[in-house]
Amino acid sequence: MSWSKLKQQLESFLCPALHGRVEYRAPGYRYLPDKSGICYISVDKKNVLNMSDKSNSIRWYQTELEIKNDPDIHIPISNDEIEAVRIATKGPVPEDRLIVMARSRKSSEHAKELLAAQASLIKSNFIIVANKFLTTPIEESMESEEILLNVLALVDRRVGKKRILSMSEKMKLKHPIVQYFYELRRNTL
Repeated sequence: MSWSKLKQQLESFLCPALHGRVEYRAPGYRYLPDKSGICYISVDKKNVLNMSDKSNSIRWYQTELEIKNDPDIHIPISNDEIEAVRIATKGPVPEDRLIVMARSRKSSEHAKELLAAQASLIKSNFIIVANKFLTTPIEESMESEEILLNVLALVDRRVGKKRILSMSEKMKLKHPIVQYFYELRRNTL
């Protein structure tokens, strides 16, 4: 599919409040078949998401420790996770220490997932992911681990107000760029 048709289809799925604010751009064209084109998403004429540029205003993590030390990431711990740590320790451990251990374990898993998603975003070809978005159900895009699919789904008109509002807890565990688009969409409701 040509870039102009793909862009037209993506923009036709934008929620009405974001028409004209969110744009999909491709300033460079592909001259070689094995080289992917440069594509990015802009909001209010400002480049927000460029898959190959880490110098934009959204935070890109370099290490697992950066994610674990980020005060903006709040990781909820369930009783089942605390119980799993209690069983793994096989001994008397104070309750507050169990919570710390469970949170540390979950934040390590979360950090690895975030770094993997971020790495796959940098390597991804926008056009391939956009075509995948257009051919899969919106629910799959929302639940996907791919950052770009999450972003495209969040600005989609098929995602309603009720679903957006019910996702606030899930969004705390997502990459900052997904959180940015979530807040953008939530502020238009």
